[in-house]
Amino acid sequence: MIPHLTDTPVLETERLRLRAPKSSDFEVLAPFVMSDRARFVGGGADKDIGHAWRVLAIITGHWHLRGFGTFVAEVKETGTPIGSVGPWYPGDWPEHELGWTIWTPEAEGKGYAHEAVTRARAHAYDDLGWRTAVSYIDARNDRSLALARRLGCTHDTGAALPDRDEPLQAWRHPAPSQGGLQ
Repeated sequence: MIPHLTDTPVLETERLRLRAPKSSDFEVLAPFVMSDRARFVGGGADKDIGHAWRVLAIITGHWHLRGFGTFVAEVKETGTPIGSVGPWYPGDWPEHELGWTIWTPEAEGKGYAHEAVTRARAHAYDDLGWRTAVSYIDARNDRSLALARRLGCTHDTGAALPDRDEPLQAWRHPAPSQGGLQ
């Protein structure tokens, strides 16, 4: 028997369901983590299946340790997992983060990430009580930088950054009082 995360919320958007990770997500997550498409989020073509498994375990474990975590976004119509999105706050992160990944090339360019992050941000502000959030983005990740701008984020050059080798930037989400719930 495989235990499930039973107390996690399920969020919905027009096209997506945001839910806790489950073991069957590995079939879609693993090829992403082991591809060059994941190079900005700790994956890459040099990663193996074991690394991909540990990524799923980290995402799942965060829920148990923090009481919130990254949701898996699945297309409502098909139930197909397409990425991950949501609140993230590892022990060495200076601030609460909203993160996102789209796992398959077929799901890119359809507005799924914007739709999911907008809903996850409302959850972080309304349900978790966050007053602010950042997204730490690799300075070379043009697609994520464009999405951050589309979400109304601004580059916060004074924000503390996680201690990483990558050239990260902090993008500040609009606060609830600034319309950050839309």
